[in-house]
Amino acid sequence: MKALLTIYMIFTSILAYAVEAPAVSAVKGKVLEVKDVESYTYLRLKTKDDEIWAAVRKAPVTQGTEVTIENVMVMNNFESKTLKKTFKTILFGTLGGTVGTASGSVNEMTTAHSKLAKIPDTGDIHIPKASGPNSRTVGEVMMKSAELKGQTVLVRGKVVKFNPEIMGKNWIHLRDGSGSVTDNTNDILVTTMNQVKVGDVVTVKGIVRANQDYGAGYSYKVLIEEATLQQ
Repeated sequence: MKALLTIYMIFTSILAYAVEAPAVSAVKGKVLEVKDVESYTYLRLKTKDDEIWAAVRKAPVTQGTEVTIENVMVMNNFESKTLKKTFKTILFGTLGGTVGTASGSVNEMTTAHSKLAKIPDTGDIHIPKASGPNSRTVGEVMMKSAELKGQTVLVRGKVVKFNPEIMGKNWIHLRDGSGSVTDNTNDILVTTMNQVKVGDVVTVKGIVRANQDYGAGYSYKVLIEEATLQQ
């Protein structure tokens, strides 16, 4: 009997916790501030608990209206290059009631960070290494991420995948023939404000970042951020 009582107490404790900590799927609030950029609308919301920033696909939202952000994904310490602002916490999601929300921020995030296996076969690639100080091959950056973390590098490669205007930046996958397919060191992700197209051979200059987590299960051991195209 004592054992049954103990099990019952544990069960009720777990149940109470589950009720008190529901998953966040939607957030409602009053719009206190609106900031529009090229592809997104940033909203400062007054919710029942606190004030918080949210970002949705660009939409005609006016100050003072009540909105619902659905399909919420929480991101911490997110830096918006366009707004030149770092948000301690921001919600990315879709605006409730918006037509075509299936292509909203969360799904776009998934597209931008899709697995390397989904990149089509690009055949043999042999791109000469960039010249100049801090020049590296794709393989070198991937395999020496701990050593290069935080450093500016110059990398030349072929664009094998390009996703534009996702969360205020463009996402490029570069390959130059170095590295290994087996351990995914033959492909590097680059974020930039510049426009390119698949098949272009480009030289980028950016900062090596390691162990970046973008939420929704998409994290990267290494990538190059804040990159600019070099002539």
